[in-house]
Amino acid sequence: MEVIIDAAPGAPGWRATVPAAARLAGRAAAAARREAGVAPEEPVTILLTDDRTVRRLNHRHRGRNKPTNVLSFPDPAEAGGGDLVLALGVVRREARQAGRRPAAHLAHLVAHGALHLAGHDHILVGEARRMERAEARIMRRLRLPNPWRHQ
Repeated sequence: MEVIIDAAPGAPGWRATVPAAARLAGRAAAAARREAGVAPEEPVTILLTDDRTVRRLNHRHRGRNKPTNVLSFPDPAEAGGGDLVLALGVVRREARQAGRRPAAHLAHLVAHGALHLAGHDHILVGEARRMERAEARIMRRLRLPNPWRHQ
């Protein structure tokens, strides 16, 4: 698993916001892949970058001209493999609004994205509940708070 902290002007703030961001992102992705039954050798790249980069990717690939917290790009040739891209500013704002630590929010979003790579979705109510329960189990394994429990 490769975790990249982008050199874009807004991206170095990842280390200041979450000092061990790369290590935490790798642990969260690995836990999500175990939860989903994905072989550990399937390649995953996690890019921790800025809002501007994520906005561009979101516009190009999803037609939405705004940054989002995490984008998942499954690799059709590798079941469970692919790329995750996270936006620092969005992650910071959402963590602050939810009263959570940025590290816990980062781990939750990486787990969420990795579950998407493994084929999980949350469009239907039943799918959403299953995905939320999986995310709660992953966070418990990482010894981080359940993102679905209101503090």
